[in-house]
Amino acid sequence: MAKELRIGVVCFATYGGSGVVAAEVGMGMVRLFGHEVHFIAEDVPRRVDRFADRVHVHRVVTREYPLFPHPLTTLGLTSAIIGVAEKHRLDLIHAHYAIPHASSALDARRIMRSSDLKVITTLHGTDITLVGNDPSFAPITRDAIEQSDIVTAPSQFLREATYVNLNVPRTKPIEVVANFVDTDMFAPSDHPSPDILRMIGVEPNRSVRVLMHTSNFRPLKRVPDVVRVFERVRREMPARLVLIGDGDTNEHREVEELVDALNLTGDVVFLGKLASFSEILRVADLFILPSETESFGLAALEAMSCGVPVIASNVGGLPEVVTDGENGFLAPVGDIDAMARKAIEYLSLPIRQQAKIRSSARRRAVDDFRRSEILDRYEALYRRAIGTKS
Repeated sequence: MAKELRIGVVCFATYGGSGVVAAEVGMGMVRLFGHEVHFIAEDVPRRVDRFADRVHVHRVVTREYPLFPHPLTTLGLTSAIIGVAEKHRLDLIHAHYAIPHASSALDARRIMRSSDLKVITTLHGTDITLVGNDPSFAPITRDAIEQSDIVTAPSQFLREATYVNLNVPRTKPIEVVANFVDTDMFAPSDHPSPDILRMIGVEPNRSVRVLMHTSNFRPLKRVPDVVRVFERVRREMPARLVLIGDGDTNEHREVEELVDALNLTGDVVFLGKLASFSEILRVADLFILPSETESFGLAALEAMSCGVPVIASNVGGLPEVVTDGENGFLAPVGDIDAMARKAIEYLSLPIRQQAKIRSSARRRAVDDFRRSEILDRYEALYRRAIGTKS
């Protein structure tokens, strides 16, 4: 019988892709393989069922001292990892983000003087392309990657960026393990919920086109571009824009002010943060993702799994998910005219041609990014790290 693993998952609990992936991987290890999983985060990560058997959540406590101008976040995280690892005899830590999570896990291992605790690091994007690439943090990020037992990245783009941006030696393997989607949860529906349609102000006859976007509203998501694309679409046809998510206060205010300035108030719906939004995503005709950069594009994949084509920026890992003209559309970053033109062209197609693209989007998610197959890969990596067979 295979050894049951005791896994620590260190991640952000905020509204964002890395926290979702961390939660889904951890919960998958419990449900599919019967492992024991300990989430170590500042709060309960989204999509974690903290009441499930073999699931434990340990909140990181950050202390403030008068001598220090800022809370000692990384030290609190390191101490939390030590406490959980020693008390529960963890076999490994799966750190999502190089800093502070992987670096704190490695510090914890050094302090514990334990060579048995393995550290698997999954890179997610801005820890390499933005934060980790900052000269102030680059040496720490590079060390976290080089000292981890196994390192994964969700796309070929991010793998290559890690080697180039951080000067990580290519003798250090970085394995591409794509992000994934629950294709049962995120699935198309021929009968959208009347309650959902009513909530976003759309009649059941669906004469109004629904465009959608979900993100943490950080500046690099370029949410104002979503609004500008929508404004051009609405000139040509009745349409409604649904925005899911929240995060950056200034960015959110800018979006609201832009909606008012363009006289779109009656046609834009702000739904804020939602624990679950797959039912809402199913009613979309088109998903807009004009990000400055994306290491993978989990939001795009979730939309495609619902049979919703995506118009996205042709950057980062997005071309590894979206195939232009086949299951979605790509345009240069900031090219609002091109995105709007592609949106209008798609929404003006005969229903049969739209259905073909929607079907292709769904098939891409099911064939290449199914959750069970990618969780199998992670479980195999865990066992390889600790030297056991499944």
